[in-house]
Amino acid sequence: MKSYESYITDWARVLFGNVPPSFYIEIVLRCAFIYILLMVSMRLMGKRMAAQLSRNEMVAMVSLAAAIGVPILAPDRGLLPVVIIALIVVSVQRIIASISFKNQNFERIAEDDFTVLIEDGLTFPDRMRKNRISQERLFAQLRSEGILHLGQVRRLYLEAPGSFTLIREDKPRPGLAVLPLYDKDFRARKKTVPDLVACGTCGNRSNKTAPGAKGPCDRCGASDWHDAFV
Repeated sequence: MKSYESYITDWARVLFGNVPPSFYIEIVLRCAFIYILLMVSMRLMGKRMAAQLSRNEMVAMVSLAAAIGVPILAPDRGLLPVVIIALIVVSVQRIIASISFKNQNFERIAEDDFTVLIEDGLTFPDRMRKNRISQERLFAQLRSEGILHLGQVRRLYLEAPGSFTLIREDKPRPGLAVLPLYDKDFRARKKTVPDLVACGTCGNRSNKTAPGAKGPCDRCGASDWHDAFV
């Protein structure tokens, strides 16, 4: 069929295309072959491919996905190119993983490094901006871990693959609440320290009677102060 002979009302062409019926049997065989090839490829690339993916592993998966799409549906495309692409992707991934295991500097270059977002109840706004992590995104992660205020956090790491790792404080101290400001009823039921405030940007604590308590924060320069929760 020529391009100018295509009609939107040609439902047979829309549903079945311009391939012989026997090609649908071939599609089943192609899908089975691709499925087995992907399973073998993921098995060769290691257990991490079944967990959260790193950048390199994500690139490998996207490369495999791009390679398998056309050969499944295009009758004029063979399956051998997919095998070659899969072998290249698996080999490169295994080489990178092997070098990363032996060389930490190469691993940092290939996989990136972790970032400390919270340290002893204080956040680092500059690091959050660099990693494009908003305060609300950060606080949502803490709430999902059962954290009510920053004083309960000793460390929060943003790992290289993009996941968060929380280390709780053994002896929580007063800190900035991570509860949403619009949840006033719940916030009102939580205990605060009468003479202590916390910076709404970085969590820095200050006494209400201190000279700079209502001025810019001496740690981040913000002037947004809130009651410190315990």
